[in-house]
Amino acid sequence: MAVYEPNATALALLVIGAFLVTSALLSRLWARSGVPLVLGFVALGMAAGAEGIGRFVFDNYRLSFRIGTSALVLILFDAGLHTPRTTFRRYLAPSVVLATIGVLGTAAMIGGAAHALGFDWTTAFLLGAIVSSTDAAAVFSVLRVGGVELHERVGALLEVESGLNDPMAVILTLGTTEALAMGQTIKWTMALFVGVQLGVGAAVGMASGVGARLLLKRLQLSVTGLYPVLTVGLAFVAFGVASVLQGSGFLAVYLAGIVLGDAKLSYKAALGRVHDFVAWLGQVAMFVVLGLLASPARIVQAAGPGLVLAFFVAFVARPVAVIPCVLPFGFRAREVLFVSWVGLKGAVPIVLACIPVLAHVTAATRIFDLVFFIVVVGATIQGSTVSVLARKLKVGRRVAPTRPAALEITASRPLGHELVVCEVNRASAVCSASLSDIPFPDDAAVMLVVRGADLLAPRGHIVLEEGDILHIFCRSSDLPMLNLLFGQHES
Repeated sequence: MAVYEPNATALALLVIGAFLVTSALLSRLWARSGVPLVLGFVALGMAAGAEGIGRFVFDNYRLSFRIGTSALVLILFDAGLHTPRTTFRRYLAPSVVLATIGVLGTAAMIGGAAHALGFDWTTAFLLGAIVSSTDAAAVFSVLRVGGVELHERVGALLEVESGLNDPMAVILTLGTTEALAMGQTIKWTMALFVGVQLGVGAAVGMASGVGARLLLKRLQLSVTGLYPVLTVGLAFVAFGVASVLQGSGFLAVYLAGIVLGDAKLSYKAALGRVHDFVAWLGQVAMFVVLGLLASPARIVQAAGPGLVLAFFVAFVARPVAVIPCVLPFGFRAREVLFVSWVGLKGAVPIVLACIPVLAHVTAATRIFDLVFFIVVVGATIQGSTVSVLARKLKVGRRVAPTRPAALEITASRPLGHELVVCEVNRASAVCSASLSDIPFPDDAAVMLVVRGADLLAPRGHIVLEEGDILHIFCRSSDLPMLNLLFGQHES
């Protein structure tokens, strides 16, 4: 009897499947520590690496960069889809200041600290540019696990800033790496390079979003499953077109997601779930690969300067850069303090650290090890305190990590109505009122009331209590009235 021997493809699929299953199963256990969940994926990759128990040798920086870039496209597009256009406009000004002047100031201060540790000025600024941006996925994964929902002002500022500052960090890294690779110093032409990248990226992103909206509104596909295939393809097209035209592909993808997410689309709820899944899959793949790429022995050698820089970023560079950028826009002191602390680093710096290695820049491997160490230490220290600090500073409120029940409308074409979720808070105008006494808009109707683990039929005699969750069928024009009655709602 012949013995079956798995071929290389089967073994590869087995390993990939094991990584995905292990990541999902360990996510709850890892997340209880308060540390960003994505670091658990990094730890999983390091455990499987050449110096871990898996003994898998992987040192392909080029492949890692491509995987990381592809994953970031999916993550930023998903972030854009879930960023309301009204929120983006309202907090665009402070976010742009943070994403440009704030990132540049952070990079300069980190560069100064790195120069004090022995790096030449250009290499030191490269290190600062790489670790200058904030990672939205890391921030909000910590908040969701901690059961904290940020107030709109703070949450929207962090969300929009983190979506916009990645392109700035990428631009600074590319420009500085090119200067180092050519043996030159940073010149004033860097400013022109930054302007072209941001301008072209923004133009392509807006045009791609508008084009995608027009296409999806007029196109009727025969198979529902092809809609997410189309939108994923549109995300990569936006990135590719912007990059070919010497613009910021990451900015283009984020803006395209915002414009597209604001439209009424066929199967919009299903599209949102698929893109959420794709973004998480991208995060798992990206962080596991980056974990495989890391060398624990080299990273330990970088511990001395890495600790100094990690604490400098958290306690000096980020706060000093944030405070003058945010205070002029009327934010309270406690909000500014929270935003300045929540400067978590994630995938972007580690992916960007691959660029100097690919360009054969002197000390590139040392830069990669330092960046890796700064990201892990910073995310551990800051990430474990984000939820507690949000409650202490009163910039967030405790919420249930998951809804006990949910309704949704699946339609093959855009409709004039939508289903929104409203929660009754103590300060809500409808708290302690009967459903029959609430002046709902004429075209609105309560479909379901969720109270704890109970599902209640929406009868007129039901008195609403704090914590009740209502699923309401209404027109978009009814949302302002519902906001007056309930406060913030979820779409």
